Amino acid sequence: MTITKTAFEMVYRAQKDVRVKERMLLVLNVIYYGKIAAHVTREIHKSKGWACQWLKRYKEKGLEGLMDRPKGGRHPQVSRQIEYRIKTILKESNHGWTTKQVEEIIIQESGVRYHHNYIYRILRKWGFKQKVPRKVHVNTASIEEKNDFKKRSVRYLWVRDTKRKDLPLYL
Repeated sequence: MTITKTAFEMVYRAQKDVRVKERMLLVLNVIYYGKIAAHVTREIHKSKGWACQWLKRYKEKGLEGLMDRPKGGRHPQVSRQIEYRIKTILKESNHGWTTKQVEEIIIQESGVRYHHNYIYRILRKWGFKQKVPRKVHVNTASIEEKNDFKKRSVRYLWVRDTKRKDLPLYL
């Protein structure tokens, strides 16, 4: 099930996944351009074993062999429909959500209880990020607060710089 070089190049250009594109680059150089696999792996900073594995999979299964296989693992407890509903609730709000509030929404919508650490992972997977507070600027203080700050006694402690050798210990 090999395809022509031009068709393979077109599929290579259209590929979005970087890892698959890297594997396709290996196949393109070794099989279609006739380069040596060891030289190609050195150019793309991969091992010879990696190259042998992907060349073998390409020869056995064609382009499908270069794609990632589905991973195993535990199935999600929340269905995709409920996940979509929760995402739309979170996106509609402009003020942001705390982790506790998101946990309560998940429990309310699906009845599933997650650990608060796992809620961080879920939100990152869904494309949300933490809201970082902005710095408070000096100009937001009132005139009285500024004058009060100026009247304060100096509370700085001066410490001798032990790294400077040119100053005497005692003055």
